[in-house]
Amino acid sequence: MEKTIAAYNKVQSGIDGEICSRLMEIINKHLPKAENKIWHAHPVWFLDGNPIVGYSKIKAGIRLMFWSGVSFAEDMLMAGTGKFKDASFIYTDTGQIKLSDLKRWLGKAKKIQWDYKNIVKRKGELVRLK
Repeated sequence: MEKTIAAYNKVQSGIDGEICSRLMEIINKHLPKAENKIWHAHPVWFLDGNPIVGYSKIKAGIRLMFWSGVSFAEDMLMAGTGKFKDASFIYTDTGQIKLSDLKRWLGKAKKIQWDYKNIVKRKGELVRLK
């Protein structure tokens, strides 16, 4: 599956492609047991079928999103719309990628998860895992 994500990264222009490639490298290193694939047209990593982290190109830059990120209690991550528990960080330059922050967020992504895998079965209700 990584080849598909690498292909996604390759079609991003200039700095966006560099950001995507660096994020992929770090995520793969720190989530070695995660499944990864293009999901809803964006790279996403899953643990036991549950999406936990992904990134996408938006007008403002490359948005790194954690599906359960609101629960991480991290000031640098911006909460989503409030309907779900997502939070994200937008990168516009590779220099903004701080390994210590990203490692900490990925560690929390493993430990703090809301059950998105079964959200349809539960009719939109999110339940915290573990």
